[in-house]
Amino acid sequence: MMFFPLKHVGYCMLVSAVWLVVSCATTPSNFVAAQGCQTGAYQYGEQIVVLYDHVRDGAPDRTGYTFVDGRRGILGGEDAEVACVSAKLQTPEGGSFSRVEIAEEDTIFQNDGVTLHGRLMTPTAIAGKPRALAVFVHGSESTPTVGRSRFPHLLAAQGITVFAYDKRGTGMSDGTYTQNFPQLADDAAAAFNHAVMMASGQFDRAGYYGGSQGGWVAPLAATQSDADFVVVGFGLVLSPIEEDAEQVYDEMRRNGYGEGDIAKAKEVTSATGLIVASNFSSGIDELHEIKQRYANEPWLLSIEGEFTDEILSASEDELRAGKAGDFEDENVAWRYDAMSVLRSLEIPQLWVIAANDTAAPGDLTRVRLRALQSEGLPITTAVFPRTDHGMVEFDENPDGSRTYTRFTEGFFRMIADMMMQDFDPPYGTAVIVPANAQD
Repeated sequence: MMFFPLKHVGYCMLVSAVWLVVSCATTPSNFVAAQGCQTGAYQYGEQIVVLYDHVRDGAPDRTGYTFVDGRRGILGGEDAEVACVSAKLQTPEGGSFSRVEIAEEDTIFQNDGVTLHGRLMTPTAIAGKPRALAVFVHGSESTPTVGRSRFPHLLAAQGITVFAYDKRGTGMSDGTYTQNFPQLADDAAAAFNHAVMMASGQFDRAGYYGGSQGGWVAPLAATQSDADFVVVGFGLVLSPIEEDAEQVYDEMRRNGYGEGDIAKAKEVTSATGLIVASNFSSGIDELHEIKQRYANEPWLLSIEGEFTDEILSASEDELRAGKAGDFEDENVAWRYDAMSVLRSLEIPQLWVIAANDTAAPGDLTRVRLRALQSEGLPITTAVFPRTDHGMVEFDENPDGSRTYTRFTEGFFRMIADMMMQDFDPPYGTAVIVPANAQD
């Protein structure tokens, strides 16, 4: 469940904000690898790697590593591609990494009466490249972003000034956790304005990166701020209702069902979508009739989706009482109009899509992005083959399950280059449709 933690919680107009700034020097992570190597970014020749706290049950338990080229693993683990020797990070051959200097400054800011916690990460300037500031917009997770995500360091190590913040109701930020896109976009726009103020004079252009659910939040925030770019990773140009439906159809195709069965399933997703979008006030009778009609169809029992399985499993009495298993609304804008938001943006956008995304199937998103490109919008689309949600490569097992291996090569480099106006394909195996592509 990557977009909404509905089953497993725990993955507009800018409101005038009163800015409250509290800055302090950031101390290193409290969790240090057993061999003494601190978390952070390191470089050896052209290799850049980030050490980060691998968290289990809410607490760091190991040190993970991720290279900008996508390789990843656990420090000290079998076949690890880096080693910590006498508190120094080394290659397996003994080459020594140097620490990438990144100044980190914690701060708080306020929006709509809520105090949010953020961190500005400023790298040493990379000679010959424009300087960019990127606000890191979270996905649907209800866990902290500051100090818990390797992603900001992977950008900062490539020369991007990054502002990360804990979304409301998580980490050190106040407020109540929500998936209300307008509210989250309002917070992201406030984070942007705060970051621009903190980093004044240190950047040439500023924008947003949004991953997963951030693909809805970041573009909407850009409509409320003076952004120069938007980069979206494994996001969707769909409404949340459509996202659930597309996930159902993708699952059915992967399970061998044909288009005839999928056409029947569309009746199901139409009814379940109506139920959640109406806050359980409509669609219940329609779903009851559909379930009776297709009661003997094997595909009906295998449907999952983002929320449809929860709605299907609930009794009619439960639905009329507004209950469906572990389903939680969290104020989601179920019929969010992503196309209208993107049409209102005239700034460059990069959309990076995982070709085999099981959490956010991207076929319809690709069609819609191509339509927006044909309208002349400055949108570049990049599709990485054989990748799943999060831009992770995988091996397919005989039973159809997937063993995930690494982040796909070129992804982290591509998004940093776009931010710095240094976009220069190829990027790994990505198939790129540029903004100026002709039909």
